[in-house]
Amino acid sequence: MPTTTDIVLPCLDEAAALPWVLARIPPSARAIVVDNGSRDGSAAIARDLGATVVRCTVPGYGAACHAGLEAASAKYVAVCDCDASIDPRVVESFVTGLAHADLAVARRRPVSPTAWPLPGRFANRVLARRVSRRGRVRLSDIGPLRVGRRDALLSLDVRDRRCGYPVETVLRAAAAGWRVVQIDVAYHPRIGTSKVTGTISGYLRAVRDMSAVLSA
Repeated sequence: MPTTTDIVLPCLDEAAALPWVLARIPPSARAIVVDNGSRDGSAAIARDLGATVVRCTVPGYGAACHAGLEAASAKYVAVCDCDASIDPRVVESFVTGLAHADLAVARRRPVSPTAWPLPGRFANRVLARRVSRRGRVRLSDIGPLRVGRRDALLSLDVRDRRCGYPVETVLRAAAAGWRVVQIDVAYHPRIGTSKVTGTISGYLRAVRDMSAVLSA
């Protein structure tokens, strides 16, 4: 089956989650694991499991996302967390959704209270409201899965290289007149320790980065 979608998976020490994630890549898609400085053998595991591995030496979630986007060659590109919180098989439904849209963004539906603790949910809702007002789009979640056409995504020229990358992507898409849709996805407890919400410093860093994008 020809590859129609590249799934970019920013990766920082996700050795425990990679087997689950890569086993669920759709037949029509290619996994691009962007190693952002892992020390747990993630890159070797991903390569052994058949993924394309890209090394990103610039630290930051946005840097890894953009490196993957540049390495992609398929018509459609998905960016998805590499922690097993979202099943990559849902990407096919997102691509289908692009028949009448330019950007598809996940709206998380947690399968259990531990999948998405209430403080994180509340903070994300506040952020989504700010983005909706600023971009004049209707979003209730800035989810960790986004799908669009590769050439169009590159044309947005997103500059943030940290945690503000998803916010800037949506804002630039809205400013360009893109049709943005949300698609519900089951959200599972992650495998491994979160580098963002799993630590106070990581959480504060994400809030700072996203707020900086909104204030720009």
